[in-house]
Amino acid sequence: MLTLLKLLKDGRFHSGEALGAALGVSRSAVWKQLQHLEAELNLPVHKVRGKGYQLASPLVFLSAEDIALNAPTQAWPVHISDSIDSTNAEALRLVGAGAAAPFLVLAEQQTAGRGRRGRKWVSPFAQNVYYSLVLRIEDGLRQLEGLSLVVGLAVMQALHESGVRGAALKWPNDVLVGQKKIAGILLELVGDPADICHVVLGIGINVNMQKASEVDQQWTSVQLETGSPMDRNALVAQLGLQLQSYLDRHRVAGFSGLRQEWEKSHAWQGRSVSLIAGINQVNGVVLGVDCQGALRLSVDGVERTYSGGELSLRLRDDS
Repeated sequence: MLTLLKLLKDGRFHSGEALGAALGVSRSAVWKQLQHLEAELNLPVHKVRGKGYQLASPLVFLSAEDIALNAPTQAWPVHISDSIDSTNAEALRLVGAGAAAPFLVLAEQQTAGRGRRGRKWVSPFAQNVYYSLVLRIEDGLRQLEGLSLVVGLAVMQALHESGVRGAALKWPNDVLVGQKKIAGILLELVGDPADICHVVLGIGINVNMQKASEVDQQWTSVQLETGSPMDRNALVAQLGLQLQSYLDRHRVAGFSGLRQEWEKSHAWQGRSVSLIAGINQVNGVVLGVDCQGALRLSVDGVERTYSGGELSLRLRDDS
């Protein structure tokens, strides 16, 4: 089926006879594959008598070579899958098998993509970026302080460079345009954080997605914001360059060296919010973050700090 898709990726019409000849199958077998392609990958195919078959829009597949052309200074090995449960899961499997970090895992599609707090990350085929960069951490806990927020800065800057000028951060791990989510971050760690460990920087970016009825929150994509489809290889390369720069700065100065920049980029700085942890809720005003990346809130006039992977931040109705 993917071989057929690669024949159709140019977005032009191809006759059933020509496709069958290229695949070595009958025209009826081509028809069946097209039906599977539409059903399983949710890619609409135009069928016109006398012309043949055409994808509703052209596809550009992920390519290590194209990524390298856009970012020649990067030397991270790149593992690309057509379809996988999740890039973070594959990254952790590769760490367990002894793969040397740093390395990057990408996929055209995730069948079990996940976000924070166990939420599903909707991952349609060849539309978005599903990105997991594995780093080896040897300098202890300091190199983990505020790391997810540093990754957020890199993602935001990559989006700015790609034409999404309105991208901003939401504590702790989201990138928004207005009130709509365009990207999310999920960090996973294996090993001893006080000694030597590996951390997976999992990043999902909505790139060319235009419809997704199963997403249960407001969302947007690069294409929806800019009005034009985005070459995902160029975005992956730009993201890598930004990560390289921000991680180098973090390594030298820690999160405290990036804290002020993060606060200036926080979409909800100074806003009235509710911080939710399970059935508990705290209302306050966002003051910023501390040097470890914890959220600083003014609660009844008293400054308090909060951190933890199970926390959720929401704007107050009166904000």
